[in-house]
Amino acid sequence: MRNTFSNAIMLLGFSALIASCAGPQRPVLYPNEKLNTVGKEAAQKDVDECIHLSVEAGLEREKGKEVAGETVKEGARGAIIGGAVGLVTGDVGKAAAIGAAAGAAAGGTEKAFDQELDPVQKQYVDQCLRDRGYQTIGWK
Repeated sequence: MRNTFSNAIMLLGFSALIASCAGPQRPVLYPNEKLNTVGKEAAQKDVDECIHLSVEAGLEREKGKEVAGETVKEGARGAIIGGAVGLVTGDVGKAAAIGAAAGAAAGGTEKAFDQELDPVQKQYVDQCLRDRGYQTIGWK
């Protein structure tokens, strides 16, 4: 059982590493006259500046609270699932503890590497870019 738990933790760590390679979302710009005039490099500097302005305006997500909440929620879910498995295998306590640990690790890791901006922050960045003459068509 201990080997299985260790393997699960290593798998979660590997998943976190892969997730961390994905960068934060960025707006996709429509190739209008403004973009064609200034070029992609200057446009990306404007995008960076608009994102920075949104952070200065206090619109960045509060990751710590989100990670803590998700960790607790998934830990409880894991304990319930682990307890159910323990009823079948005969060791409820141990299975619940393993389930809680795995659930908490999975939930916290997933939320910690969530790279999506807050919807209000995205709207701020979109408006900032519109004010500069760009058109956003979505986020990737």
